[in-house]
Amino acid sequence: MTTPRLVAFDLDDTLAPSKAAIDPRIAELLLALARRVEVAIISGGNEEQFRTQVIARLGDADAELLQRIHLLPTCGTRYLRHDGSGFSLVYARDLSDRQKTAALSALEEEARRLGLWESETWGPILEDRGSQITFSALGQKAPHDAKKAWDPDGSRRAALRDAVAPRVPDLEVRSGGSTSIDITRAGIDKAYGMTELAERTGIPFEEMLFYGDRLDEGGNDYPVKALGVPCVAVDGWEDTADHLDALLPALAAAPATPHAL
Repeated sequence: MTTPRLVAFDLDDTLAPSKAAIDPRIAELLLALARRVEVAIISGGNEEQFRTQVIARLGDADAELLQRIHLLPTCGTRYLRHDGSGFSLVYARDLSDRQKTAALSALEEEARRLGLWESETWGPILEDRGSQITFSALGQKAPHDAKKAWDPDGSRRAALRDAVAPRVPDLEVRSGGSTSIDITRAGIDKAYGMTELAERTGIPFEEMLFYGDRLDEGGNDYPVKALGVPCVAVDGWEDTADHLDALLPALAAAPATPHAL
């Protein structure tokens, strides 16, 4: 591809272990990227996760630099940009109270019926993220190893997704992370957020580059690939960092892209 004008990332298991803060090496690489191109992070995680996992780790970087970083929690149904003093909400496409109640009830009842409602968890199983309802089988703060072991082949998540979807026909039900199911308005996935990003920055898909750990068909990063965005599959944040170490010299040799509006 030609030199990208925007480089985008999944968050959990791409820039950081699930629910963990980004490593200082990743923080430095993101800021180095922002000196050359627009940078975006899109994830099913909520706004608070973005603030603790990413924003808090960027330190006191120059505000003009931070304005080149686009943050899209809950698959882009929320959008944060730096306004010169801090990252603020540009928009939020929240679910209605009726939709939230229906999604929460369907998730709990079907998980219990299928024997997937765990009694020992690390934090809440269900979370209202405003624009997204999320089921996390082991709780929001479960350790990485426990999450990886819970559903290694994806069959548990698939069974729960298939049971819940008919109960909320006006909503989108899909597998999220390694133990999670996400429910949003119909038609919402990472393609939604990337489309919003393209419209707001004026950067076409073919001039973007996306890094994700679940680009396989059925993975939650696959919708980005299906849009035609050039993609790179990674296996953990260290792999992403190595890829960026290779990308940055090429970007440094090209003219810096103008700042997006």
